[in-house]
Amino acid sequence: MVEAVETYIYVRDEYPEIRLMLAEEISKLEQAGLSKHTKIHLRRGAGAYICGEESAMIESIEGKRGLPRHRPPYVAQVGIFNRPTLVNNIETLYWVPQILEKGADWFASQGKNGAKGFRSYSVSGRVKNPGVVLAPAGSTAQDLIERCGGMLDGHAFKGYLPGGASGGILPASMADIPLDFGQLEKHGCFVGSHAVVILSDKDDMKAVALNLMRFFEDESCGQCTPCRNGTEKAVKLMAGGHWNTELLSDLAQVMADASICGLGQAAPNPLKSVIKFFPEDLKA
Repeated sequence: MVEAVETYIYVRDEYPEIRLMLAEEISKLEQAGLSKHTKIHLRRGAGAYICGEESAMIESIEGKRGLPRHRPPYVAQVGIFNRPTLVNNIETLYWVPQILEKGADWFASQGKNGAKGFRSYSVSGRVKNPGVVLAPAGSTAQDLIERCGGMLDGHAFKGYLPGGASGGILPASMADIPLDFGQLEKHGCFVGSHAVVILSDKDDMKAVALNLMRFFEDESCGQCTPCRNGTEKAVKLMAGGHWNTELLSDLAQVMADASICGLGQAAPNPLKSVIKFFPEDLKA
């Protein structure tokens, strides 16, 4: 028990059915007297990607623009309304009842390749049956492709995004790396939200990286110059056709070193991955 007197559930407004379901369940909890120790608030987010960053989410909950805070202090020290705040992803809370019922040893024994527990992998892209896959932690991209029915007909596995838009891009030859924390960082990537996108020989990696950079340009909160101007400049350089890899690498380094939060720091990851792992696509 953390003895939190206030509990906030933050839901993006793109999921109206989930919001209504939560409102109904919260009402049932209150009527049953099961939440007397805390006040539960349901907050609707406007859908900004930046609000996946915990301090930006807290700013949004407080009714302000979702801008990341400078740290320290960290949210565990000074969080929502200046109170110490514990932030949890919903996937973490999902497993609490089963761990309490079956024990920590049961949960820890479910992983593979040295990882522990389960993960919810969101698999999309060039697979036959995309969707959310509940699999042992430490599963590989190859494992997930098999769980999703294999590659689409006529498509050959070429590469994959191991951790959403900012997690970088890896080639098919590295599809046996466990998709778990601490495994991908040495390759300049990370698992992030465990959103895995499978790419094929029909995909132009330069176009993939440009599309992702345009996404970051649009989703940048604009608070810091390295991210605000860096994403815009990167898009212009990448859209020009021939990539000046030396200039783009310098720009990526500045963004990674000087941006306030993880969005700007990780935005260059797909760009750097293409330069590192897909040099043949740069010749096109």
